Amino acid sequence: MIRFFLILLISINTVFAFDAKLEIVKQGANKPKIVVSMDTQSSERLILSKIKKSIVDDLNISGNFEVSDLISESIYKSSPNYLTLTNSKIDLYLSITGIKEQNGSYTLMTKLFDINKKLMILEKNYTTPTEDRYIFLAHKTAININNHIKAPSIDWMERYVLFSTYDGANRANIMIGDYTLAYTKKIVSGGLNIFPKWANKKQDTIFYTTYNYKKPTLMKLNIYSGKKEIIMDSDGMVVCSDVNQNEDKILVTAAPEGQADIFLFDLKTKTKRQITSHGEIDVGGQFVDNDTKIAFVSDRLGRPNVFVQEIGKSAVERFVFHSSNNSSVTTYKDKVVFSSRDSENSFSKSFNLYLASTKSNDLKRLTSYGVNQFAKFSSDGESLLFLKTVNNISDLGIIRLNLDKTYLFPLKGKKIQSIDW
Repeated sequence: MIRFFLILLISINTVFAFDAKLEIVKQGANKPKIVVSMDTQSSERLILSKIKKSIVDDLNISGNFEVSDLISESIYKSSPNYLTLTNSKIDLYLSITGIKEQNGSYTLMTKLFDINKKLMILEKNYTTPTEDRYIFLAHKTAININNHIKAPSIDWMERYVLFSTYDGANRANIMIGDYTLAYTKKIVSGGLNIFPKWANKKQDTIFYTTYNYKKPTLMKLNIYSGKKEIIMDSDGMVVCSDVNQNEDKILVTAAPEGQADIFLFDLKTKTKRQITSHGEIDVGGQFVDNDTKIAFVSDRLGRPNVFVQEIGKSAVERFVFHSSNNSSVTTYKDKVVFSSRDSENSFSKSFNLYLASTKSNDLKRLTSYGVNQFAKFSSDGESLLFLKTVNNISDLGIIRLNLDKTYLFPLKGKKIQSIDW
């Protein structure tokens, strides 16, 4: 059975991302209508066109703007055509241009105009040390425009996604990327390195499992300094599944006696305490309710399901009564998202995501078709990252929970083993 769960955890994979396509869009009222214009005199039109598309995608995904499909190009140094834009009912006009410096850095220059007031309201330049990081200039531009109109925060757009990819037999690398995976960078390579997890909100340190030692070993790595630390090892498996709010304790799935259980590991004292001990397989622990409880997946009823247990107590409560096969869980405060097979057929390829809460009995289906896995909450809990596979074609998805919108980014490249946000 432990081998079954390892296969379940490791084998559900997909491939990496580019270009946004819309699955569901509901336009709301009272959103400023914005158009993005590219400089006709720029010598960096290829990269600039990619930045423009990314800004448009970000503004759409924010849910706070109505992005016009009006094709607009003009000289960056000139003023916008206020009459034409007013007749098109445009509220905001963003003009962009770019310069590649001799040292290889790239600078994006932006001007935001209020068409109704006929004046420039925001001017900012953004620089990245290498041109391949252009996507972050787009994210930063969208975030600052969003902040300028005092719309609900979309700061999560500039956070890194952390993931592992297979690179041949018994080999997997750990990567970081932006939330669309248009930009990716390898940070751990050599051997089998899987199940990466951010260790802190600063996103400068990670946990990951490596099979490069005699036993599966949980590592801690500062991705900037390269400093490494062995946290613990275990026969069978060892995986960090969650980090508490204070960043001083982690939940670890380990099998020191051959049976997978969940442990609470104290990073300060370097001690671990066993949380589950039912005798069946318990994996994927997630902190919930201000770190007082954990949600986890267990086969103690014969099939994988989601349970909740208060830390320090032995009583366990079944949390999900939908379906008989609920194979993964992720949490944010009292929010719980789980993946559920919506068919009794054990060979069914339909796994949908559901949103629940420890504070109510409400249950909301978030996806409607395909295999939807690896759900992860954004830093503010308002968005959800996940992987969708339909007919062997995979997408990286973003669900805007409060807006009932889902965006998909078609994936290209090597297969993804695990992902964190």
